[in-house]
Amino acid sequence: MPFEKNLPQLKIKGKVAHVPIVQGGMGIGVSLSPLASAVAAEGGVGIVSSACLNRLVSRRNGKTFTTYDAVYEEISLAKSKGGVAGINIMVAIQQDYDDSVRGAIDAGADVIISGGGLPLNLPGIKNPEETALVPIISSARALELICKKWERLGYRPDAVVLEGPLAGGHLGFKFDQIYLEANKLENLFFPVKEMSLKYGGFPVVVAGGVYTHDDIVRFLRMGADGVQMGTRFLATEESSASARYKQAVVNARREDILVAEKPGSPCGMPFMVIKNSPMFRSALEAKRGPSCD
Repeated sequence: MPFEKNLPQLKIKGKVAHVPIVQGGMGIGVSLSPLASAVAAEGGVGIVSSACLNRLVSRRNGKTFTTYDAVYEEISLAKSKGGVAGINIMVAIQQDYDDSVRGAIDAGADVIISGGGLPLNLPGIKNPEETALVPIISSARALELICKKWERLGYRPDAVVLEGPLAGGHLGFKFDQIYLEANKLENLFFPVKEMSLKYGGFPVVVAGGVYTHDDIVRFLRMGADGVQMGTRFLATEESSASARYKQAVVNARREDILVAEKPGSPCGMPFMVIKNSPMFRSALEAKRGPSCD
């Protein structure tokens, strides 16, 4: 059946998403259970962001939640309407990383997607059981480093998310590498696909600048197994972003999107952002990176 009429399913570790769309894990407080559960119920892969999740869940419930308990609750809510749902956990938030992984696995998350650094030790934190472990990378070299490390832990990736330089949020490139021809998503894809085949042929999901149905079809025809999309979900009713943030997204033009360095990502990476978003403007005025508050 032609892709133009029916998009194929996305299968990761026995889990089947009826459309090959992974909703991006957008922090802080954007991708929470209302959005993730809605995407999962519609046949995509719904993803909660772990960024500052303990603070957000504590505030919502009026009592203190540990990282583990907050992740467990949010995953349980994300899975409550059925479908495939999981979590995005950033390596860079080291103090919460292990507890986030344990909480997600114990709650029965279908997938853990992990980036913001290389998740070299992810399979060693806890037996993932039925939970798929999916690293985020920006090059075939990074994927091979992960595969070699995970092999020593007796595991291989269940899928991989390849983020190009047009992905929102944290970018896995140096600032002067972002606009190189070699780093366009379509040029990064084939070496990563070959690397996945070298290590067993797990699915490759592409992200960064995938916005329309035609974009999805183009990458599926190239051989991608699925796409990850964030911006498309940012201003939806189910998104937990503030009304001001949603309006900034709706109003944004191409020239309003920038790659920020100072302030940039809390991880020290270049950061793709809408310059009129409340969080970035606040950070800019304070001359510091975005906070969890």
